Amino acid sequence: MTVANWVEKWALICPDKTAVNYEGEDISYSVFSARIKNTAAVLEHSLGLKRGDRVAYLGQNHPVMLYLLFACARTGMVFVPLNWRLAPSEHLHMLTDCAAAALFIDAPYQAQCEPLQEKLANCQLVAMEAPARSGWRDLSLMRAQSAGQDRRPAIDLEDPLLVVFTSGTTGFPKGAVLSHIALETNALNSIHMHDMTFEDVILTILPMFHVGGLNIQTTAAFSAGATVLLQRNFDAGATLEAIDQCHPSLTIILPAHMRPLQEHDNWLTTDFSSLRSVTTGSCVIPDSMTSFWHGRKIPLLQVYGSSETCPIAIHQRTDNAFNTAGSIGFPAKHCAVRIIDDAGKDCDIDQAGEILISGKNIISRYWNDSDATDKALKDGWFYSGDIGYQDSSGCYHFVDRKKDMIISGGENIYPAELELVLGHHPKIQEIAVVGRPDERWGEVVVAFIVPVAGAAPSGEEILEWLSDRLGRYKHPREFHFIDAMPRNEMRKIQKDMLRDIAG
Repeated sequence: MTVANWVEKWALICPDKTAVNYEGEDISYSVFSARIKNTAAVLEHSLGLKRGDRVAYLGQNHPVMLYLLFACARTGMVFVPLNWRLAPSEHLHMLTDCAAAALFIDAPYQAQCEPLQEKLANCQLVAMEAPARSGWRDLSLMRAQSAGQDRRPAIDLEDPLLVVFTSGTTGFPKGAVLSHIALETNALNSIHMHDMTFEDVILTILPMFHVGGLNIQTTAAFSAGATVLLQRNFDAGATLEAIDQCHPSLTIILPAHMRPLQEHDNWLTTDFSSLRSVTTGSCVIPDSMTSFWHGRKIPLLQVYGSSETCPIAIHQRTDNAFNTAGSIGFPAKHCAVRIIDDAGKDCDIDQAGEILISGKNIISRYWNDSDATDKALKDGWFYSGDIGYQDSSGCYHFVDRKKDMIISGGENIYPAELELVLGHHPKIQEIAVVGRPDERWGEVVVAFIVPVAGAAPSGEEILEWLSDRLGRYKHPREFHFIDAMPRNEMRKIQKDMLRDIAG
């Protein structure tokens, strides 16, 4: 079943089964399918769009976002979800870069889009909720006008379906182009990773403007005929209530979610027993998080990937999560992985090098950026820019971002290792390590620390604590104590901002 007919096929097999539950509304597979067809008709007949046109969406998680994705799959158009946390000027860059033909705007974001109207002369602005602004199109009205107008052209599986803009921690974000076959391959990888079936109930709390929230579990659920409990955004109370009362079998929880969940009043009374596994990733996973879930006999599955891999490339499964804790697992079913050194040669076992990914799930290109494409894609391999290694059992381990590696006095220092060790210091709530240029050493290690409230350690105290835990050449030369870490939309720490501060 191709992306374009996943939902339609399940609507025939089990029309009354819930496909999506959103804010108390159960949307059956038959209703889901009908709304996708109607949305496709809106795109083609009310908006006059054609195959290949880009359709953007600005808003938090909402069923309309899913209708648009599958309507684009049905019509040969390209879906472009925008990060609602960004500024209007950043949205303008993305919309201009991809030459969006339509922008669907959720109600809370209509006001900030008004100034963009004059600058997007060739982009039709669509209000998801009335009243629409002057010159905008009204989605509800177009739905009624387009009823019964759906058609489905032939689709080439190599055609682009999704453009996801990378987080843009350095310079302008790049549009990662993912084809129909990329999403299909990723769904197969997800189903294999999670042992996902028709019976599963998947809780989606991550933002779907990123491949993590959209593709690790959510889109795969519709390939498997499962049910998605869709939350508008992450809220600790709503998440715990959904786990306790709706009994999901699968979900994704990132390390950044753990503190607000554990600090919520309902944390200790929540019943987690329905969860067959919890998936996580996006950064080095603290031991305390693994211990929590494994202590409750719930496998914590690490997944490794990026926007460019759709994203599933390497992962753990329930049958190996406990005995491979701390690793990122094994290559996804439909992926191949290599680790290479700076000379481009395959690394030996336990030797760290750059992670390369190959498979039908990797990007076709970066939108309007041939130079970046040529650097990232070579001979069918995606060069991730991440450092990892393979152990003797075939299991893979993430070390750090290649660009984050610090070379001090000729020694390679991986910030992730230092962050993992310092994360156990009783007076440190959060830690991030970067390099700063130095005339003598090339680079020196700089640590940014969010201390535990009322218990800030001194730099000397930290160095003493590290003395028998890590070699001295890895120790920070400078400490900056801050109130909070700068983060991007996926809650990853923006280390480029920290490097600017470090000098």
